[in-house]
Amino acid sequence: MPLRPVQVNIKALDAPALGRFWAAALGWTASAGTPGVTTYVGPAGPFVWPDPVALGIDVVTVPEPGTKTKNRVHLDLATTSAAHQAELVARLRSLGATPADVGQGEVPWTVLADPEGNEFCVLEPREVYRDTGPVAAVVVDCADPRAMARFWDAAIDWTLHEASDDQAVLRSARGVGPYLEFIRTPGVKTVPDRVHLDLLAYPGDDETAETARLRALGATDLDLGQGDVPWTCLADPEGHELCVLALS
Repeated sequence: MPLRPVQVNIKALDAPALGRFWAAALGWTASAGTPGVTTYVGPAGPFVWPDPVALGIDVVTVPEPGTKTKNRVHLDLATTSAAHQAELVARLRSLGATPADVGQGEVPWTVLADPEGNEFCVLEPREVYRDTGPVAAVVVDCADPRAMARFWDAAIDWTLHEASDDQAVLRSARGVGPYLEFIRTPGVKTVPDRVHLDLLAYPGDDETAETARLRALGATDLDLGQGDVPWTCLADPEGHELCVLALS
């Protein structure tokens, strides 16, 4: 069975602080993952592993600060009305978010950066995102959305909703949670992102075999200085980082 996305991984100099920001931003809770290393952000309630109830956020401590290069992966946040959008932007800024200019020009959404400089968008109300929860989409800049659709449709167990020259869209087959969107964007990837997806095999499946399957689809091994760890770091055919986690 294909892998399932289980969390968005965000690197941070101060994982607990950034975890608290995202928990407050989304109305979720932050809890210690690996003490001193990771902070997990997800909906209120017990953390169920290896079957989390939502696509959460895992904030991971790293020693290096981010670069000034725009991340090619970011989150879009959903709103229900113009008033909600304005209130959310104001609340996020009070929590430490700052306005960000990524060349968006005049658009109906608001681009912000979290306290460690990771860009994200607060969208105007859109019907398509009415049932996603606070995170509308995980958005990935890419050169070829059709190629990304072919890889990711085979790699994960989500349903492909759209594949065109401009964008590809996937979502959980259960019809819940955020979308995964690949948007054709100028430029090329030049530095590692601070944001990526973590994937997990289903219980009873072999993550080693699943990792080999991703390589056969076009993924390549990636050395981020992770050393000897129980997960596998890969890059998709356009170089976007992803990790295949271990079930145990």
